[in-house]
Amino acid sequence: MTKKQRALEVIERLKKEYPDADCTLDYDEAWKLLVSVRLAAQCTDARVNVVVEGLFEKYPNVAALADAAVEDIEEIVRPCGLGKSKARDISACMKMLRDEYGGKVPEDFDALLKFPGVGRKSANLIMGDVFGKPAIVTDTHCIRLVNRIGLVDGIKEPKKVEMALWKIIPAEEGSDFCHRLVWHGREVCTARTKPHCERCCLADICKKNGVS
Repeated sequence: MTKKQRALEVIERLKKEYPDADCTLDYDEAWKLLVSVRLAAQCTDARVNVVVEGLFEKYPNVAALADAAVEDIEEIVRPCGLGKSKARDISACMKMLRDEYGGKVPEDFDALLKFPGVGRKSANLIMGDVFGKPAIVTDTHCIRLVNRIGLVDGIKEPKKVEMALWKIIPAEEGSDFCHRLVWHGREVCTARTKPHCERCCLADICKKNGVS
């Protein structure tokens, strides 16, 4: 079985296992996802979802958050960790969004990368979830699972993993595939415990790299 054949089979099996898998960050507007993905660095999505409720209640739109003092933002987002740098980036992001894009998140990958604190992972998430464009989000679950399954060979650097996956994952499948990897990584192919291979839908085609 080639990597591409394995990838297509993994995609189909995960579709059946997690038909409704989507982004685990709660948002109803693109700019809110931009804020949430910055807060999600080294923090659980569940905690981010709780924290942003208070943030968006106090600052309900781009202009309000852009005008907020960095210290006030930091006070609210501190539970997500790295409060000072995250607050600074969020403030700068909202100012840039207000001043250069009229408050609308740009539908352009390279433009997104110019926003403070936005890397390839965040830009891909926004392109896929908000705009329905081809995207591969190489978060920690994705990197761990694609190595374990055998879709990539010992690659840990996010951009290199992304580039390797683009070669074997159909463009239109990338975004949903990565969401399903997150769900599978949390429920079955876990990081902090031994993976539950006995109830894994991929057990017979997984290389089980690193699993003892």
